[in-house]
This record gives sequence, structure tokens and C-alpha cells, in this order.
Amino acid sequence: MKTWPVCLLVEVRREAGGEGPESPRGCRRVGHGSYKGPCPTHGDRKPSLSVSEGDDGRVLIKCFAGCATEEVVAALGLEMKDLFETPNGHRKKFRSTPPRTSATVQPCNLKNYAETKGLPVEFLKRLGLSERKDQGRPAVRIPYRNEIGEEAAIRFRVALNKSEEGDDRFRWRTGSKVMPYGLWRLEKIREVGWVVLVEGESDCHTLWHHGIPALGIPGAGTWKDRWAEHLEGIEKIYVVIEPDDGGRSLKEKLLASSMRDRPHLVDLGEFEDVSGLYLAERETFGDRFAAALKAATPYTEFKRSETETAARNAWAECKDLVLVPNILERFAKDLADSGVVGESRVAKLLYLAVTPRLLEIPVSVAIKGPSSGGKSYLTEQVLRFFPESAYYALTAMSEHALAYGDEPLSHRFLVLYEAAGMNSDFQSYLIRSLLSEGRLRYETVEKTSEGMKPRLIEREGPTGLIVTTTAVKLHPENETRLLSPTVTDTQDQTRDIMAALAKEPWGGAPGRAPNLRKWHAVQIWLEQAERRVSIPTPVISPA
Repeated sequence: MKTWPVCLLVEVRREAGGEGPESPRGCRRVGHGSYKGPCPTHGDRKPSLSVSEGDDGRVLIKCFAGCATEEVVAALGLEMKDLFETPNGHRKKFRSTPPRTSATVQPCNLKNYAETKGLPVEFLKRLGLSERKDQGRPAVRIPYRNEIGEEAAIRFRVALNKSEEGDDRFRWRTGSKVMPYGLWRLEKIREVGWVVLVEGESDCHTLWHHGIPALGIPGAGTWKDRWAEHLEGIEKIYVVIEPDDGGRSLKEKLLASSMRDRPHLVDLGEFEDVSGLYLAERETFGDRFAAALKAATPYTEFKRSETETAARNAWAECKDLVLVPNILERFAKDLADSGVVGESRVAKLLYLAVTPRLLEIPVSVAIKGPSSGGKSYLTEQVLRFFPESAYYALTAMSEHALAYGDEPLSHRFLVLYEAAGMNSDFQSYLIRSLLSEGRLRYETVEKTSEGMKPRLIEREGPTGLIVTTTAVKLHPENETRLLSPTVTDTQDQTRDIMAALAKEPWGGAPGRAPNLRKWHAVQIWLEQAERRVSIPTPVISPA
């Protein structure tokens, strides 16, 4: 069976006037440079994966079942950088042989890998590592085994070090499902009651060589919340976070997962990772790493300190805005300065609805109005006044995406532009359950190495919903859970819009654009502050 990369190669060659092989089985062309087909990550048989080429030459990949792009790319045997143009602006081409270079680069065989990491070759062989060829060049084959020791995925290391263009060290064997590294050691890990989570396989090799229980995450962007199930029964979890964007992303994902109360964050000081510490301090590595574990910061303490700092910084940024006599009028003025004409009432209502997401029962909204009435535009402009942590916006999603997705939903708004995005009764049911119960519990059955097994999926809320629609009424059970403001579509509104466009052709007031950073700071400050609502008692004068 041909794979997605071949499919893309067909299109690139066809665009360039060349020839290519036939399209892969199960994939179909749906437009110029666009294909749909089964997603290799979760093994479906329906065309849930969209692959196309962007106007700027990028390859665009979207799984409508909710699989992360990084995971899909890995399952295709590619790296994220393969989706982008090369730095000189030419279209990215897939190569069957490595590019030539004048630099002398050590081949990535088992001997050189062992020397680079300071580990015995025989020890690595006992872990199952071996030598292979990948696209004509030497590679180290790294087997991923499941909890019962069966080989479940293969990753090839094709370079010892990162290149100047980026990280091009790894390739997944086509069809491999991304998973944590070291699952076959979980039984012993549970016996000792603690584990060190690291990024990548080489740090695991270093720790295992020193008798330290460890599991590897194969890339910062690959973490799945369901992987936390593997760590059930393990009392203490140490997490080594590398000091880069990927490390920060991994930290946020881990700490937003169901195991967020157990991690202890390990600081290795000047060293980027475990391997770096070992190579610099081989003789004293055991003692130094033990000291780092002892000094690890529990997440609860780290979060408290981070929260207090964020609250202080946010208050310094937004206090002059918070203390204005009528913040809603200030919001309406700044919204108008950003190019929104009219709709002040609906905009204020939407702002008031999103802000209480921090309470236990958020208020959900269905913005109604005729087609081209500006519903989605108004929603987008109001959401600009909130940080991205406040909402998760989609134009549509597949039937099971809400259950299988990894995007945090707790104290956030799910935004669907057009109610048609809720395209099935089952999807509407999941949304209603999330809104009504404050969480989602969905039990399904999945195929495992031990046969079909039940799996309970839980998504924590509370979550609010914003949806735009041309319908006068939605599903009765949805309608009762939503406020339903209607956008204005009158001749006066159209006249005001045309007048504003004639006066300010750029859609706003030059030099008077709102300071969105202050508005974001308001929300960050509210996230950290004590939240209470006071309703003043009206004073009734005697008759």
C-alpha cells in the first residue's frame, strides 16, 4: 500500500510538469492539490485526514478526529520541517537520498551513537537497538515495545546531532503509532513507585544504564493525555523539562493532564538534558542527578509561585483599565476603534459571557442572524480581547473529536463558527453533556495487543460554548442551554458600516488601535484572583 508522502510527491511532480506514481489506496483527490484519506495515526477507515498544499508551498495536514499534527507527521515517517518550504523559498521536495554536503558528518551507526552518548554498545544491543539503512544512509533502529514486551513501533535515528537547518535526526517507520518509550519496564517501575519522564530515547538509555527508572516522550509535541493511564499507581513522577519551546510545550501538556498533581519538576541547571549532564560529569553523575531529584519542585508549589508572579505582572499591566468607572463602555469604545461598527449590545453580552468561564457554571451563547450578517466577524473581534487560553475556536469538527481531542477545555470556551459544525446528534449529545455536567465521560472499546478492551475517556470542564447560526431555533435541548442574542441586519446598520468604511478604509481608527495586551492582562489577573460576584440590593423609596 502506498503512503501519504507518495501522494504528496505525485501532486508536487504533477504541478512541476513531471510524472509520479499512482495515488495511494484509500486516498482521493478532492481539489487542486488536495487529498482526503484514512488517518495513519488512529487507523480509521473513513477519510478523516485532509492533506493539501498551501498557497505558500507548505503541506497542510488536518485530522478531523483530533489527532495532533505532530503525531500524524510522525506516523507518516516524516518530520515537521518536511511540511515547509526550504529557506531559499523553493518548494519542498521529498528526497530518496540524503543531500550532499561538503562537511564531514559521522554516520549514525550503533558504534558512533554509543560513543556520542558515552554508553557501552553491548548495553544498547540488550535494549534491542541495532543498525539499519534508512533511505540509503546508516541509521540506528530503536524498537518501541508495549507493556507485554511486544514490538509495537520502530523509530530510526539517522543523525547524531541536529543540523543547522533544524532537527532532522529521527524517522518513524511508516505505520508506527507514536507511543511512550520504555513501556515494557512499567512493571518494575510500579514496584519502586517512582519514575523520571524525559524527552527522547537517549536520556532513557543513560538513566537505565545507571539503574534509574525512566520513560521517554518521543518529542515534546507528541504527548497525549491518555498516556497518563500508563502512570497510574506510580506515586511520584519526576519530569525533566528541556529549556526550549518544545520543553515548555511539554510541561504545559503534562501539567494540564489528569496526573497534574503528581509531577515534580527537575532542574538540571546549565545542562539541557540528562545526557548533557552525564557527558559533562560522568564520575559524579549518579550523585548529581540524585541531588537534582531531591531538589525537584512539586508542581503544586511551582504553580503557586508561577500564579503569584503572573498575577502581580498582570495587575501592573491592567490596573488602570480595571479601575475605570465602566469597563464595559471602555470595551465598547476599544472594540469600535478596532473596526467594529454598531453591535455594541451583542458585543458587550459576549464579553460578559466569556469572562465568567472562570466560575463553575459558564454561560453559553448562540449568536443568531442572517447569512453575511457579521456574526462570525463580531465573535472573532470580541475574542481578540481575550488570551488564547480562554477559548478554543473551530470551524467544524468530526463526530468523535470532542471525546478524543487533547486540547484542554477546563474553564475555556469552545467556539464553533456556524452551528453546522455540530453535524451529528452524537456530537450534539457530547456537547450537551459537557455543558450540563461540567465534564465529559465517554466509554468506548479499543483494540489492544490483548484484544478488545474498554476505555473510559474523561474531558474535564467546566466549559462554555459559543456558536454562530443562521437558524432561528437550534435543537430544543441545546436551545435551553444557550443565550441567543441576534445581530443587527437593518438598513441603518448597513449605512453605518458603509460610512465607516468610507471614513476609515483600513477598518479602524489609525493611531487609536486598542491595547489588547492590557485586555489580556485583565483576564490573566482574573484567572489568578479570588472570584466572587456581588449583586447590590436595590433601594426602594417609600411611597
